Amino acid sequence: MDAKYDVVVVGGGAAGLSGALTLGRARRKVLVIDGGRPRNAPARGVHTYLTREGTPPLELLATGREEVAGYGGEVVTGTAVAAERLGEGGFRVVLEDGSAVVADRLLLTTGLVDELPEVPGLAERWGRDVLHCPYCHGWEVRDQAIGVLATGPLAVHQTLLWRQWSADVTLFLHTGPGLGEEEREQLAARDVTVVEGEVTGLEVAGDALTGLRLADGRVVACRALAVATRLTARADLLAGLGLEVEEQEIAGHVVGTRIPADATGATSVPGVWVAGNAASVTDQVVAAAAGGVRAAAAINFDLIAEETRRAVAARRAAQATPHDGPASHASIHDGPASRGTPHGGSASHGTPHGGPGSHASGWHGRPGEIPASPVEFWDAFYADKPQVWSGNPNAVLVQEAADLAPGRALDLGSGEGADAIWLAGRGWRVTAADISQVALDRAAGHAKAAEVAGRVDWQRHDLDASFPEGSYDLVSACYLHSPTDLPREKILRAAAAAVAPGGVLLVAGHAGWPSWEDNPPFEAHFPTPQEVLETLELTDGEWEVLRCEEFERAQTAPDGRPGTRRDNVLKVRRLP
Repeated sequence: MDAKYDVVVVGGGAAGLSGALTLGRARRKVLVIDGGRPRNAPARGVHTYLTREGTPPLELLATGREEVAGYGGEVVTGTAVAAERLGEGGFRVVLEDGSAVVADRLLLTTGLVDELPEVPGLAERWGRDVLHCPYCHGWEVRDQAIGVLATGPLAVHQTLLWRQWSADVTLFLHTGPGLGEEEREQLAARDVTVVEGEVTGLEVAGDALTGLRLADGRVVACRALAVATRLTARADLLAGLGLEVEEQEIAGHVVGTRIPADATGATSVPGVWVAGNAASVTDQVVAAAAGGVRAAAAINFDLIAEETRRAVAARRAAQATPHDGPASHASIHDGPASRGTPHGGSASHGTPHGGPGSHASGWHGRPGEIPASPVEFWDAFYADKPQVWSGNPNAVLVQEAADLAPGRALDLGSGEGADAIWLAGRGWRVTAADISQVALDRAAGHAKAAEVAGRVDWQRHDLDASFPEGSYDLVSACYLHSPTDLPREKILRAAAAAVAPGGVLLVAGHAGWPSWEDNPPFEAHFPTPQEVLETLELTDGEWEVLRCEEFERAQTAPDGRPGTRRDNVLKVRRLP
């Protein structure tokens, strides 16, 4: 199962690590995916970064990784090759090695690529004596012979900027546009030499730049060369997220591309932020780091707002009506559609694993009273408490499946996993499906503790929209009720279709209000096991009914008093 995080940061430079550090300190579960190829790796040091002046780039990043890890953040070396929005919310990021992670939010700090002019030898000297930013490298080459390679309309602007660090500056017109009279006057006034002709190569001696070679054979001395690269945002992941880059200009001229975002780094895709050079090609390291912090703060606030909405929905649900007690939390919304009765949630929810003596909270809200989507409701339901159910498997499952030979099982509405874990402990290979990722993550932890993690495949499904693939020797749907819209009959028919020849379908549900409900909160039809059987529309001659009956069981009321409840069970077998 894909690992789940609050935030996945793609890119481990100054912006990404600063964002991850901020999120870690905000007690978020955060992962940084970094390819280990920072743009500034060839440089000797990072500059204009207060208290870190001159620090080698890789040393700065190594320190940053340690600081992120110190607050619980994770950093993995790898390349993210794809990202997509999930239908139920959140995002999935796939790495080059085929592994994948899931996150509620994404922070893209993928940086940019410097596209160098096509002059032989430039790439080999890049970041050493072939430079781009005077604020990053000007001091280190001050008072030396500096050349500026013209390739676009900003060449004169670039030359006058570099003139601040040396009186010996030469502009090589190369492939740049011709100079106007005013530009030539400005350069002459600043004692800048202008060299006509195309540059064809670099002269190097003792691993140091000594000059530029022109097409006519001339060699003009210089010890450092300033070039203007095209600054292209890394956009490999954007297509899957529905994002596109836009051109970024300086003084009216395009210098590269960026991922458009607002001042906080929020993109046009909800849940996706961007920071660093991917958002602004002109940011230096310190500015990129600041952008990462700013974006992380915005992400954390966005998560807080969502968590608050869920908590309010859960609180309203919990306060709407009296609790159901230990065996169910959404007891009755499962009647046949033909009767016009209210249905439950649009996907399976946590199976009621309370059992006698537990005091799990429940839900008896009226139809239409739930102010949240099914995903939001059930995630909030489970997030509200560290454990909702008792951890015991449903008694009806234990009774009806104990004598079955282990094979492949499908548990619909797996909740915190007690049924699936019990089956796995008896040798079954289990696919466990639930709408709530919160419940699934919790269940996976329980399975690991029970040492059966390798026998359970936890899958998130809204059973109305998606359903686990394959056929199974046992399909279990115990107390598949929900206070949100649920086409229970449709789901149970899909469950029957998933039963392999010789396999069993087990359906358990409530047959009435619990004994302590003297004044039920509303009228509703509880389907009989015969009605459930009829809604399955099983083909004559292909199935046998093993059990179809109601039964009474003991159940403790929310106030601790002993009580009873009538439930029903349907057990059918597909003939071989």
